[in-house]
Amino acid sequence: MGPGWRIVVATFVGLVAPPPGLAAAALVSDGKTTANVSKATLCWRTEEFEVTQPCSRCSSFEARRTPECQVTGFIEHITCSGKQEIKSCRSVEMEAHAFWKFEGAMIGLVAFFALLVVYRQRMLDRKALEKVRKQIESI
Repeated sequence: MGPGWRIVVATFVGLVAPPPGLAAAALVSDGKTTANVSKATLCWRTEEFEVTQPCSRCSSFEARRTPECQVTGFIEHITCSGKQEIKSCRSVEMEAHAFWKFEGAMIGLVAFFALLVVYRQRMLDRKALEKVRKQIESI
């Protein structure tokens, strides 16, 4: 195999690596960083809160208007200290989509490397047969 196989492997590895924004979204939803959210709206981090509307996908209007929607595309409405707040959240739908995307990438990689192994084995078998044939001819 020539140097071209390295390009193919690098391409597949590039397809599997998560985009940089996805890692940032995961950190934001875990509460480790904030993205364009003022400190006044973070009472849910330090106080008890009650979820008034469960995690749901942002509408197109909310996506433009609310910075919390830009993080994951999902928000939940909570009551914190007697006032209504909006919090970014991770939904089951988003997690399922990410899971199946990962599974698809892994199946693709398995198929690619299985074909690569079959190709390499056939190439090695041909070389071994050629070597044996040359040894027999030299006798």
